Amino acid sequence: MDSGFASALLSWFRVNGRELPWRQTRDPYAIWLSEVILQQTQVKQGWDYWLRFMHRWPTVGDLAAATEDEVLREWQGLGYYSRARNLHAAARQVVAAGGFPDTIDGLRALKGVGDYTAAAIGSIAFGLPVAVVDGNVYRVLARHFGIATPINTTEGHREFANLAQALLPAGSLCSAGAAGSLCSGGAAAPAPSAAYNQAIMDFGATVCTPQSPRCAACPLQETCVAFREGRVAQLPVKQHRLKVSNRHLIYIYIRCNGYTAIRRRPAGDIWQGLYEPLLIEKEQLTKENSQFPISNFLLLRRGVKHVLTHRVLYADFYLWQVGERPPLPADYFWIAEADIDRYAVPRLIEKLLELINE
Repeated sequence: MDSGFASALLSWFRVNGRELPWRQTRDPYAIWLSEVILQQTQVKQGWDYWLRFMHRWPTVGDLAAATEDEVLREWQGLGYYSRARNLHAAARQVVAAGGFPDTIDGLRALKGVGDYTAAAIGSIAFGLPVAVVDGNVYRVLARHFGIATPINTTEGHREFANLAQALLPAGSLCSAGAAGSLCSGGAAAPAPSAAYNQAIMDFGATVCTPQSPRCAACPLQETCVAFREGRVAQLPVKQHRLKVSNRHLIYIYIRCNGYTAIRRRPAGDIWQGLYEPLLIEKEQLTKENSQFPISNFLLLRRGVKHVLTHRVLYADFYLWQVGERPPLPADYFWIAEADIDRYAVPRLIEKLLELINE
């Protein structure tokens, strides 16, 4: 289709592509791990997590042999914990199958792997000619080609996926030096899709950014429709968002002779599988909770705000110090306070524990 677009991106990538540790290998485990970690996560934050996971579990078999609690604890702080649970489940799928699948359909069958992740792993690890489409790609394509179709619609998904695939270059790229470090070390030439996919993702992350894009330094400026028409800030287009709801939580940290009570959050709600101290939903603060007289507890912080994708949490933190263990709901259990770090908790509870440690 537009070979000049791909050529310009690849030339830019040869000089400006980011040096990332997972780009120094074709190991599908290392590549898959990086892609899962970097979903909803900035590279500078995800980098350390990738290194820690690779150090602790250097192979997919090692990760599969871990417990879910161990994986969640190592993941703590990254958020979107379903990614960690899916990561663990997919590792066990791979081990059960005898290795990573090398087809797009096979990769999509792994827990937590969608179209984008399958395309990224498939193109980089196995050389499959499949284009990636993520937020960076939507933005670059929408601006360069002046596309106003909303990216969060079925029509938009189809239009951008077809365009991205049509732009994917064919032929060898190493002879032109366009794939940067992927062409070094005497390794077999990478597939064109691997270099191109990484080029457009890097370009969207560092030049064609959501806010304050670097249009003056853009090698595609002359052919960019949005720049020519003054529509850079208006593209890409999204339909109206889902309504954001508020939720009010009351957390009570119980301290009893060096012990505290926690529970593991159940399925079907936020933070599934993570641990938390005694929780009372504000709407449930009625006579049935009269055994927890919060007016007598030490208020540590009120109205702590925590933003999730489609809801905003407001939490009140209390400390309840007692000499005898009070009766608690059946799903709570007692642990030594010194052992609390062994349990994976959401970021909101990390804030509570920081207050307790103070």
